[in-house]
Amino acid sequence: MAPTHWSRRQLIGSAAHIGSGAALAALAPWPAARAQFPALEPLHDDRLGFRTTTAQSAWQTGQLYKPTFRWDMLNLNIDPASVDKTSPPIQGFGACFNELGWTALNALSEQDRASVMRELFDPHAGARFNYCRMPIAANDFATEAYSYDETDGDFELRHFSIEHDRKTLLPFIHAAQRYQPGLRLWASPWTPPSWMKRNHFYAEAQARPGMKDNGIRTDQVGREGEDMFFQEPRYLEAYARYFGRFIDAYRAEKITVGMVMPQNEFNSAQNFPSCTWTAEGLARFIGYLGPEMQKRGVDIFFGTLERGNPALLETAMANPKAAPFLKGVGVQWAGKNALPAIHHRFPTLLVYQSEQECGDGSNSWSYTGYCWRLMKHYLRSGASAYMYWNIALEKGGLSTWGWSQNALVTVDRAARTFHYNPDYYLLKHLAHFVDRGARRLEATGTLDDALLYLNPDGSAIAMMRNELSTSQVVQVQCNAQTLTAELPPDSISTLSIKPA
Repeated sequence: MAPTHWSRRQLIGSAAHIGSGAALAALAPWPAARAQFPALEPLHDDRLGFRTTTAQSAWQTGQLYKPTFRWDMLNLNIDPASVDKTSPPIQGFGACFNELGWTALNALSEQDRASVMRELFDPHAGARFNYCRMPIAANDFATEAYSYDETDGDFELRHFSIEHDRKTLLPFIHAAQRYQPGLRLWASPWTPPSWMKRNHFYAEAQARPGMKDNGIRTDQVGREGEDMFFQEPRYLEAYARYFGRFIDAYRAEKITVGMVMPQNEFNSAQNFPSCTWTAEGLARFIGYLGPEMQKRGVDIFFGTLERGNPALLETAMANPKAAPFLKGVGVQWAGKNALPAIHHRFPTLLVYQSEQECGDGSNSWSYTGYCWRLMKHYLRSGASAYMYWNIALEKGGLSTWGWSQNALVTVDRAARTFHYNPDYYLLKHLAHFVDRGARRLEATGTLDDALLYLNPDGSAIAMMRNELSTSQVVQVQCNAQTLTAELPPDSISTLSIKPA
């Protein structure tokens, strides 16, 4: 009869005879043998915190254990001295304030809506969002297409108004500020006023199959690699002042926007609000935008860059009128492929992941696994801020232009209920623990599927992923502290270690 407990030497010996049916039969008890490891001894230490999330059970308090040895365990060494000197300190985490997000949340009771905003923004609980994005007028999750001045030829901007935002964006941001008074914001337009564009239309592409007609004519369709914005000085000057008026109008509402990017996805002609620019055209505009923002103390980043082509940024940085104003670059979608080259070529520029990829509205756990890989790529490649896209959407996640996307929170309007989606817990596992100013640490050991940070207060953070269908035991060492953690099957976990 085969033994029920196998030593490491016995297993190796059996493997040498793998060609025989008898040896295969002998190996059959191995899963049972794995269960014969000595029981882990619980560790209780107030300096330690451990949270786990699976598809079935979110944000659970996990048990940590005293050091042990098992031949199948992984190890993770956290060295607070191993700061990645090529990555800047973390600037923050957040998402984008979109009109449809506030529309969805307004279907809830006042109490439930406040509960969601507290969970997202309260600095002492939940995800602790501290740095968010907003659109300058309409984006693809606006209630309709609009700009702040649609009066044709109004170069003096006499008809500029943010009145439209009083129903949605302003109350949405104010609701967040109640819980996070220090909330930082950056903004970008999806489209300029239509009269500033060569096609005199908010969009640049016809509706995709299955989506509703947006009314664009074939002669109004834009293309990647062309400037749809008029490149004449009077248009560039007026648009720079348009940005300035936006900054001023929001400041009057006690909302400070500290940074702008001149155009969302400037290479993409879309069936929703959009505007294509060449890199040369965008750099030309930044030369006008720079002085307007500089006198208001507002930074400018290049982007958002959604193509894996670092030469687009290089073109702007080669423009002597644009480069002095550029403090960083926003990268999203296929732009992730350019990120390592950008970080290497321009190490002094800050890099933000400006929009997490949006999924298809199903909010599946498997897509969250993909988003973990995105997160790891961006943050290991030098990104110092990480932004989700939709904060909240109604069930189905449908945009005004017919595109279903994921959200952190799904609202059932008919039932007046809500729930947090898997992507929310992924982001919470990082944002809840990692403070502004944290520095990324280099991971060493056999567990590579992790992100490590050292907070300004000296606490060490390890966010870990177990993709296996079985649990993984990990021995963690941080300075003089050694402990054992068990990562549940197909899980996300975060370990926090306060300094002694």
